[in-house]
Amino acid sequence: MRDPASKLQVRSKIWLEIDGEPVFGQGREELLRLIQKGSSINAAAKAMGIPYRKAWTYIDAMEKRLGFSLVNRQKGGVGGGASSLTPQAMQMLDKFNALQQGMQGKIDDKFHELF
Repeated sequence: MRDPASKLQVRSKIWLEIDGEPVFGQGREELLRLIQKGSSINAAAKAMGIPYRKAWTYIDAMEKRLGFSLVNRQKGGVGGGASSLTPQAMQMLDKFNALQQGMQGKIDDKFHELF
């Protein structure tokens, strides 16, 4: 018979806030990574299953709260528009990823210590 504790797993979510308002978390990280991959806010929104307006609102709110641009936007025209991440956005993604990795390791260690 299996020990029920052997089926237990620990999960956690990390997000960043400013003055109690969410600024950055896994969903916004995914949005930026999809923009980076597809060079398009619209394509990123579709991949996430959210309206373009919601994606744009997330980006706008992050930029206002952080005080710097995350996405370079080129308006559409004959060739269509394009979006790319700023160097600050790339740094934010790198730091958030490092934070997640570090915290998950600590959480896993504490979990194994207790269970």
